Amino acid sequence: MILSGLFLGGMMIVGIILGCLILAGILKFVFKRTSFLTILFITTTISFLAFHYQLYSPTLTIKVPNGYKGEINLVLSNVKENVLTIDTNGIGYLTEWTFNKTYLRPIVEQLDGKNLDKNLVGFNPSTFFGKGKSCCVDGQQIESLSFEIVSDDKLGQKQYNSKNFMDFINKKLLVLSKHNGQTVVDSVTLTK
Repeated sequence: MILSGLFLGGMMIVGIILGCLILAGILKFVFKRTSFLTILFITTTISFLAFHYQLYSPTLTIKVPNGYKGEINLVLSNVKENVLTIDTNGIGYLTEWTFNKTYLRPIVEQLDGKNLDKNLVGFNPSTFFGKGKSCCVDGQQIESLSFEIVSDDKLGQKQYNSKNFMDFINKKLLVLSKHNGQTVVDSVTLTK
């Protein structure tokens, strides 16, 4: 964590290029009629596409009710498409792929179109979303990503205005994971 992101990124790029040079040299023995530069171009292209896929994060556009202030919880769910229009309890639903890939600061707007970017407060300076697990629903836990929207007079200050969002979740949309045995903060039994 001492090294800058540019240095670490540069090391990754150099590592990929060196790996591709070695791989292209090995593949040259297999494909004797193909030029070294062609093999190098193909291996480098495939490597950088795979690297980009690993680092890709979608930028979410989230709609909140007009005047909403408080915590936003994006819950891991079984929906086919993300539900990014947040309800009055601050809950939205993400597909598993989006949940696992999202780390960029979202675009947040009220339903009337007002941009709330200046009102967003993230988890900490190095990562915007707070990743949490709420326990226990029928012995399993709910995973969510969260951040906070604050009023204009509290810009940049986390207010910790969180509700027990578990009481308001659409139970049919949940993806539950096995409880890891850590301290139980809250326990809920859902009827289906």
